[in-house]
Amino acid sequence: MKINRLSNPALHNLLSGKVKENQTCILKFYSNDCHLCKALSPYYHDLAKSSEYEGIHFFAFNIDDNPEIEKTLKFKGVPTICIVHTHLGDRTPTVRIMPEPDEPSETTWYKVNDIKKFIRKEAL
Repeated sequence: MKINRLSNPALHNLLSGKVKENQTCILKFYSNDCHLCKALSPYYHDLAKSSEYEGIHFFAFNIDDNPEIEKTLKFKGVPTICIVHTHLGDRTPTVRIMPEPDEPSETTWYKVNDIKKFIRKEAL
């Protein structure tokens, strides 16, 4: 599946419950100036293309478009991965932030297997 870049209004719609269908979304928060984000990008694209995650929507959001999002979602720095479950009706979306790695990769911060474990735990 393709990774779509979210605009600030689209991110707001996703997080505020304006998406009126049940969806599971993986978001990667990044910055253009982050070398870890750039190094993680091809692996994130591979995850999005994997048939294992068919039906899950993959997005990317540049925090330079809304620096306050870190405070809003209570994470520090990029790259950050999160899972959003949208819901039908009046129930607000569920947001799960991937924990900081115990032993981060010096190249990509998150290790691909750790991202896969997080997706299996929170999205499948």
